[in-house]
Amino acid sequence: MDSGSSIDSQEWSSVESVTDTLLAHVREEFLLQSEDVAVQVHDVSLVNTHVQGTLLVTNFRMLFVSEEPRQLISLGTIPLATIDKFSKQEKRATPAPRLLQVVGKDTRILVYAFPPQTRRRKLVFDELTKRLRANLWDLFAFFCGPLMKRSSNPNMRLLQEYLRLFGEENLKGSGKSNNWWRISDVNSNYTVCPTYPTRFIVPSGISDEEVLQAANFRARGRLPVITWCHPENGAVLARSSQPLLGMMSTKRSISDEKLVAALSASRKASGTNTKFIYIVDARPRKNAIANGAMGLGGTESSSNYSQAEIVFLGIENVHAIRESFSRLRDYLDTHGSASSDGLSSYHRNGGWNWGGGNVSVSALGETGWVMHIHNVLAGSAWIAARIALQGASVLVHCSDGWDRTTQLVSLAGLFLDPYYRTFEGFQALIEKDWLAFGHPFADRLGMPTLNMNPFSPESSAANNVAISSPIFLQWVDCVAQILGMYPRAFEFSSAYLVEIVDCIFSGQFGNFLCNTENERQQAGVADSCGCMWIYLTDLRKSSGKNNIHEHCNIFYSPDEYPGPILPPPAAIAPTLWSRFHLRWTSPLEARARSEIEAQCFKDFRAKEIGEEKMKDMETNLESLTEQLETMTEQLVSEKSAHRSAVAVAKRAWREMMCLKRAMESVGCNFKISGSPDSAFTDIARSEDIEEKIMSMSQSELSGIEDMNEVKEQKNQEDDMSISLSISVDSSNLHESLLRKGSNSKRRKPAYVVDAQLISEFSGVRANYDELENISIYDSYFKSEMQEQ
Repeated sequence: MDSGSSIDSQEWSSVESVTDTLLAHVREEFLLQSEDVAVQVHDVSLVNTHVQGTLLVTNFRMLFVSEEPRQLISLGTIPLATIDKFSKQEKRATPAPRLLQVVGKDTRILVYAFPPQTRRRKLVFDELTKRLRANLWDLFAFFCGPLMKRSSNPNMRLLQEYLRLFGEENLKGSGKSNNWWRISDVNSNYTVCPTYPTRFIVPSGISDEEVLQAANFRARGRLPVITWCHPENGAVLARSSQPLLGMMSTKRSISDEKLVAALSASRKASGTNTKFIYIVDARPRKNAIANGAMGLGGTESSSNYSQAEIVFLGIENVHAIRESFSRLRDYLDTHGSASSDGLSSYHRNGGWNWGGGNVSVSALGETGWVMHIHNVLAGSAWIAARIALQGASVLVHCSDGWDRTTQLVSLAGLFLDPYYRTFEGFQALIEKDWLAFGHPFADRLGMPTLNMNPFSPESSAANNVAISSPIFLQWVDCVAQILGMYPRAFEFSSAYLVEIVDCIFSGQFGNFLCNTENERQQAGVADSCGCMWIYLTDLRKSSGKNNIHEHCNIFYSPDEYPGPILPPPAAIAPTLWSRFHLRWTSPLEARARSEIEAQCFKDFRAKEIGEEKMKDMETNLESLTEQLETMTEQLVSEKSAHRSAVAVAKRAWREMMCLKRAMESVGCNFKISGSPDSAFTDIARSEDIEEKIMSMSQSELSGIEDMNEVKEQKNQEDDMSISLSISVDSSNLHESLLRKGSNSKRRKPAYVVDAQLISEFSGVRANYDELENISIYDSYFKSEMQEQ
């Protein structure tokens, strides 16, 4: 407890008073809806970065706001649910600042320095103690939930995933079974197994009574159930807990043995019916034997499970993972540039950014974190290979079947099923293998549970270290390693994985509260809290259609990996996940890698824009090509028609010339206006039109739409206009008629001659005005009458 005897009353009142301007700015700029400030203290220094500012504690998080400029410092801002532990620290100095160390579940170690001889640290410390000992309903998720979107019933989404695994073409009866498997609702009231979902998949030949007997033989009632089915060879991936063999490991269960044997009876593949199953024990062999000796469990005997082969993977338990993560956190803080002691690695180690240090951890390998990642990756890849390559079923378990078992089966599913490597499928995978089958998130994350007594010191989330462990973080780290090996096989990016971990650690959403689906239903989480998946979906949609959100993998190519991805053992070489582990302690290193990804993203986006423009240009070129082909066809057709018209005109001209000579022979003047020469001389030129168009450039073709108009105008100018007129000389015509009459002994009437003349020149336009001037003597007709 801090001594407050020398506290000045004026200073104390200034601590309790809230600056209206600062608080208004904080509420407007930084606070979320339903977030309220409980404590605010000023003149606080963030030792990691030597930034001076104001520290606030709300019902959701600790906020650190710098003084000038007034902005939120991300490093010093941490959700309350993300705090792993906190303690007071003393520093030997005169005057000694009062220090408060806050250790986060996300590898952060923060140290805040408060002015000496003040009670500001006590205010913050007491508020953190009260907040972190709160019960389940005091979490921020229950305050902001009504303001956020809610998702559908998780049990219904689990049923949809079961039906997807079955395949609609294989369903029969009520739609909950096929020829090999069925969905059992024997656990509808959570009486068979409280940590299992209400529905699970079992072999169709196993009755509900046998299911109950098998559950009694397994630890915590977690009997063998199917979690994934291979769509082609019929092999299954199953999970359970360890069998209860008793002190002498002599107990056995016929129902359990029958159930395991039924898992191995797969469909016929390639003409053979495979009946073999691997029983994979995730623990080291010595741990399994020790559990059997203490009567806590054990492992299966090959004599009782004759169709099975027992395999041990040697993955350490939750306690080893917790200690390894603690060493990793200390290592990062010691060798980082924003360390909790206020010294960068460069100054601490004499000019070296990495290596050395003042703690026992001197190398990343000694933390054991990367080795544990490798063991889980190798085990899950081995399981996936047995199913995909051998067509053998695999049953996975550890002790309770909810930590290492969950890691292995979910990673194996990620290797086997490309659907789980999409946004929608990844959600279904986590909801099925982690949430529905009872991974104890509350215990492993150190959060309050449904039946926790907040007044009990043992129930404190901050002090509940014995059962906490970063199991889910380790699994997400494994997913990030696989994404690094197969960057084109995943729809989501590494940033999406970081966002998921941050959302789970924050306690802002209800999806991962409590330990089981049963507890979440009793607490009314689905109705009272917001859904993380809807929040993440809205984030991706907020970027718009023309922009790709950072959660999306720009290299994703689903056609390249349509089936399982099975890395060879030599390719499994995990490294430190810098995107998550280095973002606080070594932001420059993490930012450098992020900048490389951002540059790749920009280049990829520029490539996409270029490809879109290229496609538009190709489309326009195809359209212009089609127009050119159409016009060429029209020109060829018009050329043929033009030739035909010219031939007709030539023939008409010859006929006209013949007509002219005939008219002139009888004394008629035959006049023709216009000449066909212009039409005839353009024939040769029109034959080259098609070749000229084909040799035109793109710019010349831009005005091709006007060619029809130009051509029509040209045709109108080149039309041959021919007119004829006949002027008849009356004296010549008269004399001709008289001569014809005098030379003939039998004269024909004049009107007969005129009719014949007119009939010979029918269709010829005559000058009838001249014809009226012709005088016919009456004696001509009289002589004709006298002869009669």
